[in-house]
Amino acid sequence: MKKVQIKVNDNGSYRVTGEVELIDKDGNVFETKPSFSLCRCGLSKNAPFCDGSHKGKFSSIVRAPSDD
Repeated sequence: MKKVQIKVNDNGSYRVTGEVELIDKDGNVFETKPSFSLCRCGLSKNAPFCDGSHKGKFSSIVRAPSDD
C-alpha cells in the first residue's frame, strides 16, 4: 500500500495526496479526490475542505524538527 502524504502548507491548508477515506464523527463519508486540501484556519465555508478563505487572514508556518 502506498503511503498517504499530508503536507502542511505555509499560511494555508493541509494538502492530502493519496487514497484515504475522510469521515465525520458519525461515520459519514466525505467524497474526495486523490488529492485535496483540508482547512486548518477555521474560515472555510466548505469545511472540512479548504476554499481559500485563509488568504491574508491566517498565519502559520510549521516545520518538523530537523536532525541537526
